Order: sequence, then structure tokens, then C-alpha cells
Amino acid sequence: MDKSEIISILSLSKDDEMQAVFDKALSVKEKNIGRNVYLRGLIELSNICRKDCLYCGIRRSNANVMRYSLSHDEVIEAARFTDKAGFGSIVIQSGELLGDAFIDTLTSYVEEIHSLFPELLITLSCGEQTPEVYRRWFQAGAQRYLLRIESSNRELYSKIHPNDEFHSFDARIKALYDLRNEGYQVGTGVMIGLPWQTIDNLADDLLFFKDLDVDMIGMGPFIEHSETPLYAEREYLWPLKTRFEKSLLMIAALRILMPTINIASSTALESLDPLGRQKGLLAGANVVMPNVTPLYKKQNYRLYENKPGVHLDPSQSLQAISESIEGCGEHICYRNPGVPKHFIDRR
Repeated sequence: MDKSEIISILSLSKDDEMQAVFDKALSVKEKNIGRNVYLRGLIELSNICRKDCLYCGIRRSNANVMRYSLSHDEVIEAARFTDKAGFGSIVIQSGELLGDAFIDTLTSYVEEIHSLFPELLITLSCGEQTPEVYRRWFQAGAQRYLLRIESSNRELYSKIHPNDEFHSFDARIKALYDLRNEGYQVGTGVMIGLPWQTIDNLADDLLFFKDLDVDMIGMGPFIEHSETPLYAEREYLWPLKTRFEKSLLMIAALRILMPTINIASSTALESLDPLGRQKGLLAGANVVMPNVTPLYKKQNYRLYENKPGVHLDPSQSLQAISESIEGCGEHICYRNPGVPKHFIDRR
């Protein structure tokens, strides 16, 4: 597809026309990777962050957040639950931190999880680091890294981040290429429905993914948080229904554009529609990330408001997600990390 075709898809608003696109994307997924869904156990390691992104609920300047970092035992127990439940991989996500203490601690966690549960493929999502740190974590046992660009448009990126040395568009782009150079399966993603965002911007985001040759994508609707500066711009937001529909169209268009990558059906979809994650899968997504963070901690990891599932412990979260996946005709691939064919073919 060229940009004009992508714009045509993302501009659809009639139910039957959108459904035709979703059906096409599902058939592309079935043909290329099957009706398979891969589970990633999400461990929210810490909500302490050095950054002050204008849209994020755990931004540094939000004094109302109860900060935490999981203990060693909590991290290992979450990994043990993930392994016992038959997941193929885990994702360790954290607020963005620098410094030897954080880097050393995460290195030790990755090494221990890799040693104790060698079948679990480890994904990290811990922000911008130096190539040396990426290399160290890769050598410790991590194989995937998710670093969302949030918007591939430089001007829009600058509107949703502070204008300082800690929030550089160029640094973000460089980090994505550094990760590729270190051998990771590289993932990124965007928010859909940001203030001032256009359909043209979203089409460029998809072409950016294609040009970057990504292996996995995590994207979903933008949901505002009342304790962030961007909340003041909510008058520029699309209605929630529109943000949800555009998110599904983005998933579908990306599946058609890049048939063999991994695409997550995000938790944020479920925030806007009780069947959001199932609809994401039926629009072409193939990854779901049940939250395995201890219940009493994950309630404080709220990047946006109305986050679903914060009242469920890991077992309850897994049960609910498994039932929803099987109920929409998809097949859960237990004990399979779901290495994307896109990555294998490039290698």
C-alpha cells in the first residue's frame, strides 16, 4: 500500500466498510502466521521515571503517584508464575531510569530469569539507554526490546514532550537503531488520537514502521490522564469511539502492510470497549500481554486513567484473557515465544 491507500483505510467510518478491512487483515494474518495468539507476561517493575512526558500518568512531576519498585522476590515470583502458566515470554516494563543501580539490578534480574526459566523469552521496555547498556542486557539474556516512538512526526512529538535535553526526538530515533544494531527483535508503537494528530500523521506512522523494518508493534488509543499537562488540550481530542475505531484500523492496515510482524492487542483497547482486545485480535493483532504484576503494586502503574484489570490478580487476569481469546476463535500458543517470521526472514 502507498500512503494514499493507507489514508483511505484510516479515513473509513462506516461499519460495513471498516469490517471489510478487518476481515481482510484477519485473512492476511491467517495466511501468513495463522490464527495464533502469543502470551507475554507483563511485569511492571517500577513506576519511578526520570522523564516528564506531558501525557503520562507516572511522569516525574506527578506528585500524586505512589511510587514503587518491585523487590527481587516479587520479580522472580512473577516470572515463575508466567513460566508455570505456560507463557512463551515475559515483558519487563519500567519507568525510564538511568544509573548504575538500576542497570545493575535489571541485569541481575534478566540473568536470573534466563537461568531459572530458559524457555521464557525476555522482552524489556525500559526507555532510552546507551548502546553499551543495551548490549549488556542482551548478553544477560534479553532478546526483545520495546521502545515506543509515540509519534513519528517530529512536530507532534515536540508537542507531547517537554522541550529539554531529556526528551529528544533524535535521541529516540537513534535508540531504535542502536537496538537493531545490538541484535534485538525491535518493537515500537504510537498513540492514536493525540491532540492535533491527523490521519496523515497516522499514515506516516505506519510507513515509519515499514521503513524502520520493525519486528513488533504495541500501539493503541490515546486515553487522557487528568493529572497531566496534556489533559488541558482534551478539547482537541477525537471522541473515544473514533479513537477506538482508528486504533483497530491502524492494526488492520499494519497487518496488511507488514504481514509477518507481531502486533499487540493493547490493554487500552479494553479501556474503551469491553471486547476491545478481542476486536484487536480480529483486526489482525496476534499478541496479548496479561499483567502478572502483584495486585497491590500494579494499581499504581497507571499511564492513563480507567486502566482495566487493575483489580485482578495474575491468575484472574490470565483466566479472563484466555476465555476472551478462545471465545473469538483464536488459538493460544502456550510455551511458544512467538518469534516473528519477519525477524527470522531478515536474519
